Amino acid sequence: MTDSTAQCDVLVVGGGNAALCAAITARRAGATVLVLETATKDFRGGNSRHTRDIRYMHRAPTGFVTHAYGEEEFWQDLLGVTGGATNEALARLTIRESETLADWLAGNGVRWQKPLRGTLHLARSNLFMLGGGKAMMNAYYDAAAKLGVQVHYETEVRELEISDGEFLSALAVSARATSVVAAKTIVVAAGGFEANIPWLKEYWGEAAENFIVRGTPNNQGRMLKQLLRHGGRPVGDPRGCHAVALDARAPKFDGGIVTRLDSVPFGIVVNREGKRFYDEGEDFWPKRYAIWGKLIAEQPQQIAYSIIDSKALPHFMPSVFPPVEAASIPALATALGIEPRALGTAVDEFNRSVNGGRFNPGALDDCRTDGLAPPKSHWARPIEAPPFYGYPLRAGITFTYLGVTVDEHAQVIMGNERPAKNIFAAGEMMAGNILGKGYLAGFGLTIGSVFGRIAGREAARCAGF
Repeated sequence: MTDSTAQCDVLVVGGGNAALCAAITARRAGATVLVLETATKDFRGGNSRHTRDIRYMHRAPTGFVTHAYGEEEFWQDLLGVTGGATNEALARLTIRESETLADWLAGNGVRWQKPLRGTLHLARSNLFMLGGGKAMMNAYYDAAAKLGVQVHYETEVRELEISDGEFLSALAVSARATSVVAAKTIVVAAGGFEANIPWLKEYWGEAAENFIVRGTPNNQGRMLKQLLRHGGRPVGDPRGCHAVALDARAPKFDGGIVTRLDSVPFGIVVNREGKRFYDEGEDFWPKRYAIWGKLIAEQPQQIAYSIIDSKALPHFMPSVFPPVEAASIPALATALGIEPRALGTAVDEFNRSVNGGRFNPGALDDCRTDGLAPPKSHWARPIEAPPFYGYPLRAGITFTYLGVTVDEHAQVIMGNERPAKNIFAAGEMMAGNILGKGYLAGFGLTIGSVFGRIAGREAARCAGF
């Protein structure tokens, strides 16, 4: 059946962090708000329910962060991972606005905890949510309900009616009805297209079949395609994505953060041929862990192996899957399916090149290799203390960087370089404006929170509030 009478001031498409930040903000401004979420109530929240921490600017330590983290250090960290592939004005806006996030999230029911051991050296820059992203999203939905935000679950927006850069209505489909929803303004916060394997294959070819999607299978990119089809200006590398080293035994979708592997800096990584292919100790893990998905995606059959010895185990938070264990390197190679002689050669060459130094997992130490290509710049210690351990690695896609261009008001910029009249975007949908490449731990949630609030505020204002 079709119900063409649905109407609101602000329509929010999506149900994750950015969407709820927008919905709560718009409702507090006085607008009537309808949220359309594809997932069931139990699986609401998109990728945000898999998060656990958020990077934010702060001027002093607190009970939950150990040091100050100012604008310039934040900006330099972002420059370091993007190589300058970022819109500085939008990036600095995100950084400055992030200073208010701790209080805003707490004001909407989010509780904080001290960081756990082995959490990527983030104790000084990131806040950790008690209960993780699932608890955060539950708090948001509770706050939204108390404010009178309407939420329709299991409802997919299939089409947007847009004319001359003005949103008119959305076609929404659920098991109960097909509805045309009219609204004065729209906030599109429906994620990227990382779960759409055929679309990924347009840029990655058959390699995409071997990718694992860390988050929701619902991020098919339908709304992104709609905005681009209606003239939204694209931004970001179509092949660009936040992709990490993931345990190859993880499920195809929705495995979440527990399937990530953080062992890489404390050993070596080899491909299927038993060859190393990148500097495992290039920099602190929060600045480099998100390059490893792409690196693995470029290896034969899109698989690699993290090789460590017993000395490394105390220094990282392991995957939910136990490592493959063996008493010798040849036995480990056999268990992992690597040619034993090749892995033995890689380990021997690495061990001979280690220069000594004083190992310090909390600093850029002087334990490095000499005369090895590629080098290992820090945390290089011989792999010699049995038992030996290995983890099979796949590229774990978190979100894609192709999106729509926005301005400082979160308004979508159209192909004619003018902002759409009443169309706003937040979250993964526009993160490519700021993340041209690379990633900082916890920063995706920062972008979604900041631009979600901006989009909600500006959408309500556009609607007359």
